[in-house]
Amino acid sequence: MLPATDVAAPVPPVCGSCLRRPPPWSAAVCAEDYAFPWDRLIADFKFHDQPELAQPLAARLAQAASRVLEAGDIAPPELLVPVPLSAERLRERGYNQAWELARRLGADLRIEADARVLLRPVDTAHQATLPRVERERNLHGAFMVDPAQRGAIAGRRIALVDDVMTTGATLREAALELLRVGAAEVQAWAFARTP
Repeated sequence: MLPATDVAAPVPPVCGSCLRRPPPWSAAVCAEDYAFPWDRLIADFKFHDQPELAQPLAARLAQAASRVLEAGDIAPPELLVPVPLSAERLRERGYNQAWELARRLGADLRIEADARVLLRPVDTAHQATLPRVERERNLHGAFMVDPAQRGAIAGRRIALVDDVMTTGATLREAALELLRVGAAEVQAWAFARTP
């Protein structure tokens, strides 16, 4: 991947991993590397009941996305869709950190954000507990587009929003489902990515 705050554009330079197995998204936008101090802030935001951290994190991601959009490197998305949590994980945490980011990004960038589009009917094991190879298997079939929302994504450019991109397995599965149901294009937007 490219350095944080840059975009993995649909034209070179592309990392070796993406050349061997191209991701389903057309571009990726990340604000920061998943390293100090961001890793601690994300952990507090996600696991220590600090949803108020969503605003400064979303503002930083909005700045990164704005730079890429203003440069014309990618087409602006028409819809921001957060990576969903399962009902069990949502009850456990009390909020979906991806939605907290997406709704603030939407307000900052004046792009519609909708948490109803993508569902996670299957409660899978925590990705962080799994080795890289098992992450994709763990997520197979974990996402589905709400049948009532199919019209909301048909033919549209969508930015899939999450807090962290590690191996890309979560974003890959979610993007594949959006494309399968008719999205014209999916971009992956995450606050941080593993360097």
